[in-house]
Amino acid sequence: MKGNLRKLALAASAAFIGLSAPGAMAQSVTMAVAAPVTSLDPHFHQLSPNNAVADTIFDKLLNTDSKSNNMPGLALSWRAVEPNVWEFKLRPNVRFHNGNAFTAEDVAFTLQRLPNVPNSPSSFAAYSRPIQAIEIVDPLTIRFRTAAPHPLLPLDMTNVRILDRETHQNATTEDFNAGRAAIGTGPYRVVSHRSGDRIEFERNDNYWGDRAPFQRVLYRMITNDAARTAALLAGDVEFIDQVPTSDLAKLRQDNRIALSETVGLRLIFLGLDHLRQANENSPFITDNDGKPLGKNPLQDVRVRRALSIAIDRRAIVDRVMEGAAVPAGQFLPEGVYTHVPDVTPPAFDADAARRLLAEAGYPQGFRIQLNGPNDRYVNDARIIQAVGQMWTRIGVRTTVEAQPWTTFIGRAGRADFSAHLIGWGSNPDGSHPLRNILATQTREKGWGSSNRGRYSNPRLDALLDQSLVELDEPKRVQLVIQAQRIAAEDVAVIPLHIQTNIWAMRRHLAHDARNDELTRAQDVRLSLIHI
Repeated sequence: MKGNLRKLALAASAAFIGLSAPGAMAQSVTMAVAAPVTSLDPHFHQLSPNNAVADTIFDKLLNTDSKSNNMPGLALSWRAVEPNVWEFKLRPNVRFHNGNAFTAEDVAFTLQRLPNVPNSPSSFAAYSRPIQAIEIVDPLTIRFRTAAPHPLLPLDMTNVRILDRETHQNATTEDFNAGRAAIGTGPYRVVSHRSGDRIEFERNDNYWGDRAPFQRVLYRMITNDAARTAALLAGDVEFIDQVPTSDLAKLRQDNRIALSETVGLRLIFLGLDHLRQANENSPFITDNDGKPLGKNPLQDVRVRRALSIAIDRRAIVDRVMEGAAVPAGQFLPEGVYTHVPDVTPPAFDADAARRLLAEAGYPQGFRIQLNGPNDRYVNDARIIQAVGQMWTRIGVRTTVEAQPWTTFIGRAGRADFSAHLIGWGSNPDGSHPLRNILATQTREKGWGSSNRGRYSNPRLDALLDQSLVELDEPKRVQLVIQAQRIAAEDVAVIPLHIQTNIWAMRRHLAHDARNDELTRAQDVRLSLIHI
């Protein structure tokens, strides 16, 4: 087996040498993505770049279409057989890349693994915590018993990639990253992985679903915006994501290039330090002379509100994002069923912001550092520069520090910052950001796994708890909306805008634009007009 794998890797690597040759076009594609993939372990780190690659290698019980609607995956059907028991009927004749048969045992093993992945910086445990017991009825039928009714369990399963019990029971995250354990049931299999640089895939010809469009895929990580666009125009790559907004006009006029775009579900927002109490110093806040304040002004909602309304969101969308976003006051865009109808993007009002600061006891403001990544989100470093200038104008003298994502995210996870820019790619249900971003960090429930500001609000937590056991869907939705409204009123985070997802490709390709922004090899195909 090992000898065959080595031959496969050599053959695939040799094939990629000729990717640009016309004869290779129909069999191979080279993609370039903006954000580095931090792990091939599908349960290590909840990040969109990781999830996109995980969807290429692994499958979930429920998949989602380009509009985030649930659809069958490894489960053909699901139903609540009792108020607190869900039953899933599994797809027959599915095999992992190594030939092992997929059964209910693999589902049970996967769910037991989620909360036990060492050093996970953003755990998937929230999706298995509600499950109290697992019953394997037969090899293709599994039941999950929850302590109380859990209407979101099918939705939870859209986040869980299924592993093979036999292959993965002793596998470490390092084994996945080395490629040894990167074995799933997905449409492509891993041939090689150079962390932070590239992944080589080969089509899984035994895949249970639609045949993957290409025999081979080279998935490169080019974090520099200018370099990514240049590679596309030069033909070194055929497809890119996170199209730089500064290049949009040029690409739209280039008849060699096609664009794929849709309004997304990714909110770009500012996280704030809720961890340090009112009488404690926040790490990057001082008085105007650079001395410790002896208190954390971010614990005062008036200060948080002042910082929010000091931001001219429309100016950021128009000038920094060049129209490729919509201003936001909450996690989800209009048209999504858990969007809060009466929560609008806060209006820019610098004078009111100054008054709020004075009321809170800071008539002369203070100093703060705003942190963020410089290679993860569209225009991320430029956004924090713009916000810093706006805050400085109301007397909150702001310095900014932009870092590579791999450095930044570790520090954010440790709550090292006073204020930081980050994004969240949600799904259409508001419970998703509530559980992960805003709920009080609670290991037993798996809540707050990405709550990097350590926000905590008992009223919000109580509403979230109620929503997670409410089987009446209209009532559940209203509970979720009410919890989100509380978060907005409390300025738990400062929403900035929701990105428009834009991809660019050579004209011989076509792409299914996804509102969850995942850049997946299986969504790229040859354009019909070029076949």
